[in-house]
Amino acid sequence: MNKQRKEKRHHAYMVGMVNMLTERELDGRGFADNPRGLTVVTDGGTLLRTFSRWMDGAYPDIRNPRAVWEVKEYYGTKTFGSRVADGVYETMLDGHELAELKATEGRKVLHYLIVDDRFTWWDCGRSYLCRIVDMLHMGLVDEVVFGREVITRWPEIVQEWL
Repeated sequence: MNKQRKEKRHHAYMVGMVNMLTERELDGRGFADNPRGLTVVTDGGTLLRTFSRWMDGAYPDIRNPRAVWEVKEYYGTKTFGSRVADGVYETMLDGHELAELKATEGRKVLHYLIVDDRFTWWDCGRSYLCRIVDMLHMGLVDEVVFGREVITRWPEIVQEWL
């Protein structure tokens, strides 16, 4: 279920699809499908970085991941609100933290954003959709997967990790 309450509470469809597709492609290899902690990067026993936010998924784990991803799905909303703006800027923050890790420690962690809900992004939030494209061009996210594209593109991405 999503993190909303009352009438906005519903199944997290896109998160479920991403988790099922990831599990199928990894074929028994582990991944963090519902991380309940902050992502950390270490070198031996030395902590290099602790990130500010929980991710929606990580491969192979939130400790020293090769890839992390966030899913932004806003079904059930009838208006455009600050939650969407917050989500975009949180992704930007994550991207800056990952870029700093690469610049200072030489450690590249792939960063993916998966978005869904045409009404939210296209009808109400086109300016935030532009911010997502900006993040892509700035290198703050490695790839953005939109809507049903997750069915074909996400399995290809997962295979690239192996």
